[in-house]
Amino acid sequence: MTRLALVTGASRGIGAAIAHALAADGHRVAVHFRSDPAQAEAVAANLPGAGHVTVQGDIGAGEAEQIVTTAAERLGGLDVLVNNAGVYFYHPITTTTFAEWQDAWRRTVELNLYGPADLAWHAVRHLGEGGRIISVGSRGAFRGEPHAPAYGAAKAGLHALTQSLAQSLAPQGISVAAVAPGFVRTEMVTDLLAGPEGDAIRGQSPFNRVAEPEEVAAAVAWLASPGATWASGTIIDVNGASYLR
Repeated sequence: MTRLALVTGASRGIGAAIAHALAADGHRVAVHFRSDPAQAEAVAANLPGAGHVTVQGDIGAGEAEQIVTTAAERLGGLDVLVNNAGVYFYHPITTTTFAEWQDAWRRTVELNLYGPADLAWHAVRHLGEGGRIISVGSRGAFRGEPHAPAYGAAKAGLHALTQSLAQSLAPQGISVAAVAPGFVRTEMVTDLLAGPEGDAIRGQSPFNRVAEPEEVAAAVAWLASPGATWASGTIIDVNGASYLR
């Protein structure tokens, strides 16, 4: 039977790769986007299989219910929620103003933690036996993010939320897990990787490279598969041995 998945932030980067991996495994996918319908529609049109849709909404503006409800209506149900959308703001404590510091914390936590929590609450009203909630966390939740402490803290909270929900939703047959990537090659960091910091970033891993979005997507696709039920509560490190715990 075809499975139905909502992937947030799926119009580019890791989210688009996750949407593709799930579609290749037989899911019909709702490609969520915030502000670029053409890009989301292009992603949906190029996914394997048929019946994929797009869903617009601003997770940071309290639109979680609308996003989940619209996805479930357009797909005809919901089996998998992938919390991928997130933001990263550079805000080291010694160089930002207090107003910038507060704004970075508010915006980061709102989108990277409150948003996924809200989406999970609404998704649970649709998920049944065998349902999945999978979140894209971060290596930074474990090793720290000195230049973006709100990001590290929010992702640590997302990991903790994952483990709490894994315990509370198991009686309903719903598995909850997360992946924790390190540095990933996406369109947003092309210039950074090509610049003077590129070698140091690649050198964080003994493979001397960064991850491709498809490598993160492969882990998410496995967690969404029927055989991954017993991985509920897991946070899978996908960081190329750049941080070990």
